[in-house]
Amino acid sequence: MHRLTTLSALTLALLSSASHAVRPPGASEEAGDTAQQREEYFMMRIKVGGVTVGKLGAETPEAFAQNRLGELWDTEPLMVLNDEGHHAYRPAPQSEDVKLNKEEKDELEEATVWVSGLDKINAACGIGICVDLSATPFYIHGSGYPEGSPFPWIVSDFSLVDAIESGITKIPRLPAIDNTGQPDPKYFKLWEHITRDLKAGEKLNGGKPKPEVVYRKAEDALLTLAGEWKERFDQLQASTPGQERTPPVMIIVCDNTDIAEHFHQIISGEETIEADTPDEDDEDDVAPKRKKKAKAQKRYGSGLAGFDEFWNRKGAEVTLRIDSELLKAAESEDPKATRKESAEELRKIVSTVGRPGEPGERIRCVVSVNMLSEGWDANNVTHILGLRAFQSQLLCEQVVGRGLRRMDYTPDPRTGLLTAEYVDIFGVPFSLIPFKGREPGGGPPPEDRPKHEVVALPERKQFEIRFPIVEGYVVSLKRNLVTCDVRNVERTKLDPWTTPTDAFVRPQVGYQIGHSSAHGGFGFELVNRQTYYDSVHPQTIQFEIAREIVRALTEAAHPGKERLRRESRSALFPQVLRIVRGYIQDRVAFNGLHPCEVGLQTYAQRIIGLLTAGITPDDAKGEAPLLPRLNRYKPTGSTASVRFKTVKPVQVTGASHLNFVACDTNSWEQAATFQFEKLAKKGVVYCYARNDRLEFNIPYELYGNPHVYEPDFIVRLRNAVNVVTEIKGKQQEDTDAKHQAAKRWVAAVNHWGRLGEWDFLVCRDPQKLGAEFEKLVAVRNQRIGAVAAELKAQAEREVGRLRSLGWTQADFARALKELLESRRDE
Repeated sequence: MHRLTTLSALTLALLSSASHAVRPPGASEEAGDTAQQREEYFMMRIKVGGVTVGKLGAETPEAFAQNRLGELWDTEPLMVLNDEGHHAYRPAPQSEDVKLNKEEKDELEEATVWVSGLDKINAACGIGICVDLSATPFYIHGSGYPEGSPFPWIVSDFSLVDAIESGITKIPRLPAIDNTGQPDPKYFKLWEHITRDLKAGEKLNGGKPKPEVVYRKAEDALLTLAGEWKERFDQLQASTPGQERTPPVMIIVCDNTDIAEHFHQIISGEETIEADTPDEDDEDDVAPKRKKKAKAQKRYGSGLAGFDEFWNRKGAEVTLRIDSELLKAAESEDPKATRKESAEELRKIVSTVGRPGEPGERIRCVVSVNMLSEGWDANNVTHILGLRAFQSQLLCEQVVGRGLRRMDYTPDPRTGLLTAEYVDIFGVPFSLIPFKGREPGGGPPPEDRPKHEVVALPERKQFEIRFPIVEGYVVSLKRNLVTCDVRNVERTKLDPWTTPTDAFVRPQVGYQIGHSSAHGGFGFELVNRQTYYDSVHPQTIQFEIAREIVRALTEAAHPGKERLRRESRSALFPQVLRIVRGYIQDRVAFNGLHPCEVGLQTYAQRIIGLLTAGITPDDAKGEAPLLPRLNRYKPTGSTASVRFKTVKPVQVTGASHLNFVACDTNSWEQAATFQFEKLAKKGVVYCYARNDRLEFNIPYELYGNPHVYEPDFIVRLRNAVNVVTEIKGKQQEDTDAKHQAAKRWVAAVNHWGRLGEWDFLVCRDPQKLGAEFEKLVAVRNQRIGAVAAELKAQAEREVGRLRSLGWTQADFARALKELLESRRDE
């Protein structure tokens, strides 16, 4: 059997039935088939009424060919044209060291099934020639061959890149430069930015990011791309009758179904809920009623802010989600429709996107999971957003290819050439050239360094520091009155370095090696979020932030009493809205950016977290103060429990309950220890302890996920005030949330009052610790002096009032005695 491969930029769907004939019925392109399934498929079966009642052994090649080809099986030798021929190859033996993911295993299985079927047909009636048609004739990872190497039977090469260069497809425009100045723009390798430096609460059990985290980190890219889509949509809507008015389509290619569902709900405003419906027997008053059945129903609301063109409405759904799981569970609103009919209805919508008069005519956005990588012919795709890993050039080309079909093939009468059409692509690194280095060898055995034991010294018992172990906070609002010292809440700074506001896209018609910003050859086109700015009012953003804060403040209040919870929300909302407005006005550094940037989740969720931690009950107006919720089994901790061994360098102590400070760096812990010892000599500091294995944690939330903050030191001053001390160098994403949580912790513990008075200090330079603590003591003494002077003035005014009423010295003595006795009785 001769085999040839022809690379085609345009899909030639020739003899598609032949290519699918060798697949077992019901086998999906996503799922693949096991070796046992293939063996079962090639068995001869005896069926009665459609039910298999016996097996006669393996199906012979003749029976196989006659079964699939019908009357063609005994004619002349066949010519087979395999569309998407990169799925048909003989995998090489695999090494046990090769690790394959599910997609790669499925692809390997599919290739084996396809070729096995062709072998049987060839053995039965002969295949004279087999021509493969593919735009991506490359071996993939897991095939047993070098990844990215071309099939050796290529005879005609007209690749996807050639098609782009010749103008018979659209020209992809990819991000080349953005205002962050990074060699690779954020929107070029978007998935790397999403998955980089994920924290524990932002990952699922398998290590992948949670859907809400993906949305928060990709929201700026989505809004920018959606703005470009809307500009194109408005141009088409303004066209004159008779001109092309098919709506442009934006595709979002997601990593998994959970991410796809989350993005689809936010963009379209559509969600599926389980609603109870009565059983048919419920109308019978005699028979006992059966339990109601839960049935999935669609509910429609507001979608992506500023882009109501994507919002779904009943009977007018313009944003579509498509994936294999959705097809399996397809349910129509028509109760008489079967699942198969519902799935076919969904497939028909997808296959007719952009075709006038067809079910998919009105579709404007498609959210998919690996369902549109090939074999999809919509020609009105203008924007693609990739939200998954693209580890091979083959997958990049397949996804980019979904947007390359031209809408118009009529040449320009002046030039005789096709006019340029473009597709803007974010998150698909089309110029990616995979490179795999050798696995690094094993390093030398770890150094057997001597260990130091850090322990609390009994002879320094006077330096023991005790602290509460706080797990949360108790908020009991009786009058629904709250307050917030906005000036004491950590600032928010809009940062164009991490969240780009502008980017240049550039047409790309060939492969590139290296960073995208290092290549030229075509002009740049600016893309930004101006459409989003024009569609959303800052006041709307303030209302949304206030609403989320009120929800956070009341979600645990009045359990089981929704009416009281609604009343609390109504009373709290205007107070919180004033706080939000004051914070945005006084504590947000816009850095010259548009005010609507605050609406991005990366900023809005941060502000929600900071203000939720900063808002407290207004105890001056009768509310119970904020109190800590302590660990019920171990409410307090102490330096006395510290005992561990370490190979880290250590610094000896003199004014600490612990004998050593274990040092993580070469300088700053040592410098801080020196400064504390110096302050102890000067009479400012009484004692201190490094928070290492001390189990002193402060709970906080970041982007809705719970975390714990471990400050660096606890320091007790000579005036008995305990100072939680943080020595901070570089500002991190979670720094401000930690510091705001520490301020809340201090306020709650001081209201509790069982373990003395506490304060919080942040120092940016260990060398300045002495000055910072002296300033802290001076400010405190000044505040105490002001309070004492005010109390003295109040007392003098009260004494004067009582004297005017005729009080004598004996009256004052009697009143003082009664006061002291009442206090003693308490």
